[in-house]
Amino acid sequence: MPLLPREPCVFPDDLLASTERDQAEAKWWVLHTRPRSEKSLVRRLLPDGVSFFLPLYERRWRSRGRLMASHLPLFPGYIFIHADSGGRLRALETNLIVNCIPVADQARLRADLERVFRLMTSDAPLGPEARLPPGAPVAIVRGPLAGLEGKVIRRGGRLTFFVEVEMLRQGVSVELESWMIEPTGARELAPAN
Repeated sequence: MPLLPREPCVFPDDLLASTERDQAEAKWWVLHTRPRSEKSLVRRLLPDGVSFFLPLYERRWRSRGRLMASHLPLFPGYIFIHADSGGRLRALETNLIVNCIPVADQARLRADLERVFRLMTSDAPLGPEARLPPGAPVAIVRGPLAGLEGKVIRRGGRLTFFVEVEMLRQGVSVELESWMIEPTGARELAPAN
């Protein structure tokens, strides 16, 4: 039983699906919010029509015998907006933002966000990853996530696939079966001493 219904995590719905949204003036911004203000900011951006992406995951637990669920940010304290200077100003006027981080590599951030969104829409159980451990680069070649590239590590007897948002140094993980992945090539060699 969810405590609150799931709120929109992306606006408009095709923000990460179409390339037509990339307007000349609009660009990606990373907004660092006040603690636990991500959803409040989204609620205030929605009526203004500011394009945003707030990656969410569902957390479940038991309380007094009842199954509870909540939708939490995958990257606590961060929201991604795709806006011109007017949209950015409307976000700053909410007084819920600590810092507005400019994005130097727009294409890289968009590609990272598209991969995170694809993981979210796969209905696989997700979880946030604050620090990404070193791992082998792999590509998913079978299953509903085929085509995604990322890193993989073992946790116990399970494989965990990581997608990183490089700018934040954080990521999202999902469990996979070994038959779904293949290495993407030779591992990067460390420089010789």
